[in-house]
Amino acid sequence: MNEQLNSDPVLARDDGFHPVTEVAQITLAPDTAPTSLSDHLDLPLIAIDFPSFSDGRGFTLARLLREAGYTGRLRATGRLIADQYAMARRVGFDEVQVAPDIAARQPEDQWRARADWKAWDHRAHLAG
Repeated sequence: MNEQLNSDPVLARDDGFHPVTEVAQITLAPDTAPTSLSDHLDLPLIAIDFPSFSDGRGFTLARLLREAGYTGRLRATGRLIADQYAMARRVGFDEVQVAPDIAARQPEDQWRARADWKAWDHRAHLAG
């Protein structure tokens, strides 16, 4: 990982870390009313904030956006750890913005280890 990635947030995707090159048009708070999600379906990139490791409401918002027909990119931001990457991908996130301090403690290989999230999707296994 290069020095720029050590001092800036990075995007965790299935193929590893990438620099943040695009800013989301909107960042939704975890307490965003589900009834307002349809107002954002035409945006190309939406971020959903996770203010703490234990706040999972953003997972629900991502799932609701996808169920409402959102086809753009979804980015999780805030306090997420590598162990939450698979869940983020399963509910519809395309990427997780990783803060520099978290990336230092949980480097790229820990995030990539969770990139096999499809293999652990129990709902898909139940559906056949």
